Amino acid sequence: MRIPLLAAALVASIGLQARQTPLRPYQESPAASVTQTLGISTVQIDYHRPAVKGRKIWGGLVPYGEVWRTGANDATTVTFSDPVKVGGKDLPAGTYAFFAIPGPEAWTLIFNRTARQWGSYDYQASEDALRIEAKPRYAPLTEWLTYDLAVAGPDRLKAELVWEHLAVGFDVTLDARGIYWAYLQKTLAAAQPGEWLPFYQAASYCLNNDLHLDQAGAWADTSIAAKETPRNLFLKARLLKKAGQAKAGLPLLDKAIGLAMEAKDSSELLAIMTKAKADWSK
Repeated sequence: MRIPLLAAALVASIGLQARQTPLRPYQESPAASVTQTLGISTVQIDYHRPAVKGRKIWGGLVPYGEVWRTGANDATTVTFSDPVKVGGKDLPAGTYAFFAIPGPEAWTLIFNRTARQWGSYDYQASEDALRIEAKPRYAPLTEWLTYDLAVAGPDRLKAELVWEHLAVGFDVTLDARGIYWAYLQKTLAAAQPGEWLPFYQAASYCLNNDLHLDQAGAWADTSIAAKETPRNLFLKARLLKKAGQAKAGLPLLDKAIGLAMEAKDSSELLAIMTKAKADWSK
């Protein structure tokens, strides 16, 4: 009878374990994330933040010449929503584990295709998508490891890791306007008949940025055909003026002003259109 009793005790023990309440572990190195957008493209860095705690970091806690997770706990990851250039080299869209091999004078920065991994214990160089070289610089004391994504231009970001008295980073460049243009074409090709707003918004983007004005005119026409509004009529009039045809735009401007007054539309828009009519009529 002893064996059944032992078996029953084991079953009871397993059942007791199954009823245990799980606890979230306390994070000595708290999780953090930083995201930056250019146009409609985003770059995001997810990492954990160890503290200096009076320790020697470079060449000590973080040895020179060895692959490092660039943070604590899970390997740091970098996500690119669209294709980019990192340090001038092409990198496809995706999420990458971000490793580094620190050195006293130069670092190797590594983007690895195996995004989810603990530390660098299972790191495989064969999975590297990209390696670049970087020069570290001196920085004011930063107790907790920090990443920054700074806008350096309409198509460029500067990513930087800062910890203790050191900073090291890499440039990210992408074709923000080209990516947005491809998005507009794809999205509007799938737009439903009778939608005036997306075509108006796309044409406005083109006019405001002096891009693809012929296509902007066609999109404005599509918007007006779906529904005449003060905004899309005024937009079409401005496109005609931009093309040197202000007189052809005046009837559209008059209709836009009439609709705005009838609908008691935005007083600001009405004031802008009224001033435009006075200027164009001179």
